[in-house]
Amino acid sequence: MASAISYRPTRPASQLGRSESDASSHPSLKNAQAGAQQERTSLSSRDRFPQSSLALKNLPVPSRRQGQLRSQYPLDNPENHVEYILVASFDIDRGSIMEHQYPGPISGDESMLAELMLPDQAHVRSQDWTIFFLHKDTSVEDAAREQRKKRRRRRRKKKEMGENGNTGEWSPQDGSDELEDIEDELIGDEDLESTEDEGEDEAEGPPLIYVLNLVNTKQDQTVKRGAIVKAMAICTRHSFLHIYKPLLLLALEEYFRAPRLETLASLYNAVNSMDLSLMPRLTPLERHILQASDAKDMFVEKFSQMIQQRMAEDMQRNSGSSQQSNASMPKYQLPRDTHEFESRVLYNGIPVPIKVPVAVTPETVGDFSLIKLISTFSEPHKTAPQPFTVHSHLTTSGPYTHPIIVLINALLTQKRIIFLGHNQPSGSVAEAVLAACALASGGILKGFTRHAFPYTDLTKIDDLLKVPGFIAGVTNPAFAHKPEWWDLLCDLPTGRMKISHKIEGAPVTEGLRYFQQGGPGAISSNGKSYSNGAPNGSHHSGSDDPSGDTAFMESVLSSISNRHGEAVLRMKFRSWVHRFTLLSATFEEIVYGASALHIGASEIDEDRFGYGVSGHGLVWPDEASRTREIQVQVGRIEGWRQSRSYFSLVRDLASQWERGESVRGIDLGFQVERLRGLKVGEAGAGEIYRAVSRAIERAGVEFDDPDFDNSSIDSLDETDSDDHDEDVLIKARRIARRSKARYDVINQLLCFLPESVGGLFYLSLGLFHKDVGVRMAVVGCLERIMAHEAGRHFWATLGRFAKLAFFRVKREGEGRVT
Repeated sequence: MASAISYRPTRPASQLGRSESDASSHPSLKNAQAGAQQERTSLSSRDRFPQSSLALKNLPVPSRRQGQLRSQYPLDNPENHVEYILVASFDIDRGSIMEHQYPGPISGDESMLAELMLPDQAHVRSQDWTIFFLHKDTSVEDAAREQRKKRRRRRRKKKEMGENGNTGEWSPQDGSDELEDIEDELIGDEDLESTEDEGEDEAEGPPLIYVLNLVNTKQDQTVKRGAIVKAMAICTRHSFLHIYKPLLLLALEEYFRAPRLETLASLYNAVNSMDLSLMPRLTPLERHILQASDAKDMFVEKFSQMIQQRMAEDMQRNSGSSQQSNASMPKYQLPRDTHEFESRVLYNGIPVPIKVPVAVTPETVGDFSLIKLISTFSEPHKTAPQPFTVHSHLTTSGPYTHPIIVLINALLTQKRIIFLGHNQPSGSVAEAVLAACALASGGILKGFTRHAFPYTDLTKIDDLLKVPGFIAGVTNPAFAHKPEWWDLLCDLPTGRMKISHKIEGAPVTEGLRYFQQGGPGAISSNGKSYSNGAPNGSHHSGSDDPSGDTAFMESVLSSISNRHGEAVLRMKFRSWVHRFTLLSATFEEIVYGASALHIGASEIDEDRFGYGVSGHGLVWPDEASRTREIQVQVGRIEGWRQSRSYFSLVRDLASQWERGESVRGIDLGFQVERLRGLKVGEAGAGEIYRAVSRAIERAGVEFDDPDFDNSSIDSLDETDSDDHDEDVLIKARRIARRSKARYDVINQLLCFLPESVGGLFYLSLGLFHKDVGVRMAVVGCLERIMAHEAGRHFWATLGRFAKLAFFRVKREGEGRVT
């Protein structure tokens, strides 16, 4: 099975296959891997950044003082962009065979890899693309990873004690010596910032290797069957593997002309020389803000700082050389659109432009289209709807549930899903599988792509059936006649979905009993029971939609017809998934008394931190609306609570809480939603505005700190010069920590105020509150947002009327002070 293949970077000499023997027989290729690293560093900056240059003085200055920004792909990164390049071909006598694996064998099972690279009916098409995944064997890297974790824990402890003024009390507990102290100083603090992504990836399992495969068929009457079929694949850890398509097209064409190992070595060196070192590493919140915004210069300050750091390094490196003039110094260019980082790969003398997405969310692999997937199954349902077999996990709106909702429910509840594309290219079914994974993930949930098989065939059915909750793409129609193999069949040519009559029934759980007829949570509306998805005996309609799924899909289809674009669709499904997780948390609190999806709910409800507001989760106009919506989705929620994606989210939320990334004592999303959707009155609105302002001002200060409510310690004043240097350093560290925490809190707030639903409009309404204190609190909050790297874009989209009110209230406040 594709997703079950593991590989090791090195193998004993006795196990070397033909590909490694070929490599060793070419003296010119012995130093190929070293050549790739040399080519990466020797490639001129003019080639990497071909546009007009900018001087240092013209670059925007970052809005907050901070340490060195880390690159997402540093120059000194030991990992290559591409780890392996494979070539397979079809032989009329031997079948699918592996011709070359460069720089060495990736797996002992070459025949399985060759079959995956040469899909069914590949010979009838001149070109086809496929994608599959490999699991990496990380036994060699485990020791180094544990050492990194140990060092990070030790350095974090030292950093926290230093900020509290206890530097003299530090005594290592793990047997570290002075050599480790020196090593820590050389590595720097920026390594602490990289723990979150690595920790989340490791929690899911060994890293996936993404394989992009191109198959070409050349007609040749001199060979048997009159055609030559060859496939070339690139194996990379980058989920945005679609950027390599132009290079694969050129390389495979070159391989047909010169089928030698040197052709693979040339491609390998070229792609690994690609320079992405000026792409900054963004946090998950920053990635979400960037994806949700159309501003082409969002977070451009980070790119500016990366360039400034590089220019400072270049100047330092060349300071000892008198022959190096300023004119010959490398020139760098800010990106025209910060959503994409532009680079270039020089392959066989051809400069190939590459655009790398800066913000990549989990479960997003390759270049797919949600619009295409949704349209494929929506049109037949719209013209001639067909009822589904009712299943409490899948048909949350009754037998006429929208097919896309059925698909999302199947993914959430970990059902076995098959995408069938009979007589279609294998690339089409692969794109459908990848789009479905991203659809249900929303950039929030994980665990889908790890159990996805973008393309597979009948020869691997035994391995496929061993994987619980798989998502697979096939082209063989035999799968449609085996309903015991799948729970949901998605037929791409017809645009129809089918629930298997052999699907396992939903178990009776405590939550189902709680909300079923006669249970403590069951209610009726207009005489219709909602205990089994939709009202009994009802077809779907816009006026009777307790789950909200019908209205949501109408909104999605409206966006497609109005050509709002792929990014808008992805944000809609992210919002849907986020709301579903909050709904599930409320369900757990009702039925089980508490939820692991909302850590710290008790301290929020009790207002232990004195924000003056309470409440968390979702907002409903009344208790009956809340119970009705939860009741209709009990099956979907209970099914999801037993899935991989549920436990993965619980683990991620717990990690975020331990790292202190959540705002303690207040649910910003809940308070913003109250402003947006409820009539809270002047007093209630004033409490919310004050609470949001307090959350920003108090960021980075512990509740028991005497300065918890003191917002005036944001800078060093003249009196600090009388203190000891050590005291000044401690205070400076506290100020830096507070500044970073405030930056993160504003990021969280902006995530709940997307421009698509008004941006800062609802927050700016506080400028017209009758209480002067509330108006000044909103002014202070907006000032913080204006100075924020992303917040300034939100401020720019605010209406002129609100901006005039802001300056008027600010002048009034300054007049009172004077």
